[in-house]
Amino acid sequence: MPPTSEALTAERILEATEEVLRRHGPAKATVVDVARALGVSHGTVYRHFRTKAALREAVTQRWLDRTAEALSGIVDETDRDPETRLRDWLAGLFAAKRRKAGADPELFATYSVLATEHGGVVSDHLDELTGQLTRIVQAGVDTGAFTTADPRTAATAVFQATGRFHDPGYAKEWEQPGAQAEFEAVVDLLVRGLRG
Repeated sequence: MPPTSEALTAERILEATEEVLRRHGPAKATVVDVARALGVSHGTVYRHFRTKAALREAVTQRWLDRTAEALSGIVDETDRDPETRLRDWLAGLFAAKRRKAGADPELFATYSVLATEHGGVVSDHLDELTGQLTRIVQAGVDTGAFTTADPRTAATAVFQATGRFHDPGYAKEWEQPGAQAEFEAVVDLLVRGLRG
C-alpha cells in the first residue's frame, strides 16, 4: 500500500529521490517521478520540499552527511592517540569516497552533478570536515604529539594536501595500481610534518 501524505516523511522522500536519481540521472529526474515512486501526488512532495531545487539540495546534504557522520566517530575516540586518529580519519575518508564511487558509479556521478549545483552545501560539508580535522590536530598539539601554532591552518593544509584521495574529480584514479601506497606515503609525510 502506498504511503499516505500523513505517513510520508522527509526522510522517505529523500530515499525515494535517491532511487529516482539512480534510475534517471539528475537531468531527467523530476518531482513527479519521485511522487510516482512514493504513490503520492507531486503536491504532497512539495509540502515537504517547496521546490525541486530544495529537494535536490536536501538529498545532496543527506549524502554528504553520511560521510561526515561516519568520520565524527573517529574524532570522538579521545582514548586513542591523535596521530592514530588522524591516520584513521584520512583513511576513512578515502575509503568512504572509494566505496561510493565504486559501489554505485551512476549515483556517484549524479551526486557530483548535484554537488556542483549546490555549492553552499558542499562548502558547509568541507568546513565540517576541516573542523573535524582541526579537532584532531588540536588534540595532537594539546598532548605534545603535534607542533603547530595554528591547528585550523594545519588541518586545512592536511585536507588540501590529501585532496587527490577524496575530491570526486580524481575518482578514476582511486582504483589505479599504487593508489593506496601513494595515499599512505602522503599521509606519512604530513604526519612527520605535524610532529615538527
